Amino acid sequence: MELGLSTLSTLMALLARFAVVSDLHIALPHTVWDSPNRFHLVEVSIPAFEQILDHLEQVGVDFLILPGDLVQHGERENHQWLVQRLEQLPFPVYAVPGNHDVVRRGGCDRTISLEEFADLYQAFGYSDPDRPYYHHKILDGLHLIGLNSNGFEPNGEPLYTGWLDPEQLDWLDAQLAQLTDQCPTPLTLVMLHHNALEHLPRQSRSRMGQRYMVKNAKDLTQRLQATGVPLTFTGHLHIQDVAQSKQLYEVTTGSLVSYPHPYRICELTVEDNAHRLDIASHRIEAVPDWPTLQATSQQWMGDRSFPFMMKLLTSNPLHLPPTEAEQYAHMLRDFWAAIAGGDALFDFPELPPKLEQYFQTFSATDIDGQPHCIDNDAVLWLQRPEMLAP
Repeated sequence: MELGLSTLSTLMALLARFAVVSDLHIALPHTVWDSPNRFHLVEVSIPAFEQILDHLEQVGVDFLILPGDLVQHGERENHQWLVQRLEQLPFPVYAVPGNHDVVRRGGCDRTISLEEFADLYQAFGYSDPDRPYYHHKILDGLHLIGLNSNGFEPNGEPLYTGWLDPEQLDWLDAQLAQLTDQCPTPLTLVMLHHNALEHLPRQSRSRMGQRYMVKNAKDLTQRLQATGVPLTFTGHLHIQDVAQSKQLYEVTTGSLVSYPHPYRICELTVEDNAHRLDIASHRIEAVPDWPTLQATSQQWMGDRSFPFMMKLLTSNPLHLPPTEAEQYAHMLRDFWAAIAGGDALFDFPELPPKLEQYFQTFSATDIDGQPHCIDNDAVLWLQRPEMLAP
């Protein structure tokens, strides 16, 4: 069985094996947008996803989770294709909406509404089609809560950031209370599209970074930490990263259609009432018509990185003048591809010291500045509520 995971101790009992594929951006060929500046290779979405599904059937998984941005840009026909494909799988699938899945709350003739999303994906977590979030018991001792982090203006246009409305937070309180009242307390996983923890330095304080976060993330994380929920899965940012705040981990998974085209296979085991999560990341190396996908995709991202790097260099906290930023934007053409790949270590001696120090803060290091590479392959020990210190 090709899992790429370390051999598990005989003292460990396997609870579940599952996969994570994020930001699929499924696009049927005739729906693909022709945009010269897009980072996403949506052309590979369907063959890449088919390759992953073949692999998952070979290794055997108990379920698959999809943390949002399931289709290119809300297109009804792309959603319908995906639903029909997921219905054919031999294992359960759980999904939540991303900002590209519902591009306007009420939808239109071409795109779906938020209410239609819950109806379309009833077989993939939504037991109540009138509510765009859910709580599902996956296995004995294992529960999943899927949240909707898409917020909308009164006119139906999307918010710039993610948002959890008060009604959803009240519902979440009730679900968490119900779970913590059970004995033994089950392990609960939470999935949403926008980030609840920072995956980049100063992400919540940067206008660019805030776009990818839940605006009221603190309201969510405090609830999860108080009730001992140890793990969330997110997407949206299109990078491989594992973040931690106290006993709460957040695993964000890169996009299927952006370099490095990753997906994860996870094994959840139990040892002496503690849960261990082994994460192994895989990459799509090639698909038909894209025989050198990894190299081509990395170059594709670099070729389109200049506007992004200019915005980063001229924004808070650097605030470089445009003429100065132009000097360095070309030097940093592969910076975001390295971030997306995860576990990056940066050293730019050709940059002025202030800039070099800034970009070094994006390195995968611990508080002592030592390499700490857990973004792709990792072993995470998850604490149960009763194991937390009073």
